[in-house]
Amino acid sequence: MPQDRLEALLRFYEEDPNDAFTRYALAGEYLKRGDTDRALSFFEGLVADEPDYLGTYYHLGKLYEHLGRPSDALATYRRGIERARAQGAWHTLSELQSALLEAEGLGSDDAS
Repeated sequence: MPQDRLEALLRFYEEDPNDAFTRYALAGEYLKRGDTDRALSFFEGLVADEPDYLGTYYHLGKLYEHLGRPSDALATYRRGIERARAQGAWHTLSELQSALLEAEGLGSDDAS
């Protein structure tokens, strides 16, 4: 059954490769399957092509953290915060600010 979901998403993507929701869903599906390269590609493409698709910033930032790329994660959260603030998306803004604060704390306890 999970393979069917990926196949369905890929068909939607073939029909409309510019649909932000389909691209976001594909990134999430690849991430669930452990295919971080494909997930990263879709998330990064979305941020570049659809900078106002706010949900991407949180998940891309978390993926960067998982991949050991903290500076990319911080930059992603900050860009998302700017976009969320500009759109008045207060819930998303709060989530991104929390993620940023948590990520800024990463590595600060290296001595422990």
